[in-house]
Amino acid sequence: MAAHVTSLLLSHFRSHQRTRLQFDGRPVVLFGPNGAGKTNVLEAVSLLSPGRGLRRAAADDIARRPQALGWKLRAEIAARAGWREVETWAEPGQSRLVRIDGKAAAQTALGDLLAMLWLTPAMDRLWIEAPEGRRRFLDRIVLSFRPDHATHSLAYEKAMRERNRLLREGISDSGWFGALEAQMAQAGAQVTANRRDALRALANYGDAGGAFPEADLTLDCAAPADPEDLATALAEGRRRDMAAGRSLIGPHRADLGAVWAAKGMTAAQCSTGEQKALLISILLANARALTDLQGSPPVLLLDEVAAHLDAGRRAALYDAICGLGAQAFLTGTGAELFSDLGARAQHFSVTEADGLSQMKELMP
Repeated sequence: MAAHVTSLLLSHFRSHQRTRLQFDGRPVVLFGPNGAGKTNVLEAVSLLSPGRGLRRAAADDIARRPQALGWKLRAEIAARAGWREVETWAEPGQSRLVRIDGKAAAQTALGDLLAMLWLTPAMDRLWIEAPEGRRRFLDRIVLSFRPDHATHSLAYEKAMRERNRLLREGISDSGWFGALEAQMAQAGAQVTANRRDALRALANYGDAGGAFPEADLTLDCAAPADPEDLATALAEGRRRDMAAGRSLIGPHRADLGAVWAAKGMTAAQCSTGEQKALLISILLANARALTDLQGSPPVLLLDEVAAHLDAGRRAALYDAICGLGAQAFLTGTGAELFSDLGARAQHFSVTEADGLSQMKELMP
């Protein structure tokens, strides 16, 4: 069976004071009114992967209010390498901690247990807003293939922050700049290489002629790909960067380009529904690639995924998920949105009473 979450316990996690859920590997449908706590479950699952989860929330913002006692998640996972137990939590005012099988672990270690992909309503405007969101979207794709991508990204960002500080303070010590630029060049070149490798992997797994449009993806990055060339470009740009107070060249300025292949139309020119379909197309290509390369599909988190999809595309999406054998967590306001899944999925009704989320599994 595909790698999947088998149980999840949420304690003082947003609207869930104490919620225990059991899963059998099928897709998981969560339906109910807005504000009932459906997305909170998806956020909890997303924290079984490296990073700040699908909402990018600070640890203190996750704790149930007004108590603010901290929060904790416990999960059992049927991982690629066997059964594992994961705990992650944060005490008030503290950073998030992780334990795997009872032993303290770095967040990056979570990437070795489950590959995880997600789409949220905030991504619906991905193609028409600032490049930062598209870079994050691309880097989530890269992380699914290369969990160590986070290490290179953090190394690059740390060196860049320090270089930016020197630029703002007008410091001209070439030794300091040279050392930081060497770090940026090595880490940055690896970041760019990882991104290009991921896009090449996706290119082989589109679904031409299917319900979702095949996307031609490009990495738009003016920075040199070679470490030595990037270091030289950074050194030559110090005077310009000092005037701006920040680094103006590097993979932090890259952008993800997308074109609806059959129409030759950029994503930004597409309708809202077409943009959503492109996002789903990319996610499915990513899932197919991971299934082929790793032997197991990723866990998919699809928040309000039915929005902007007609009935035909909804049914096609559900068929694609089930065809992959992936555990997917899907949210929506009404049970009717998921009728095509039927007994192929677990169905949970989510309601809210007195500020607490309540969940009940239903037979479809």
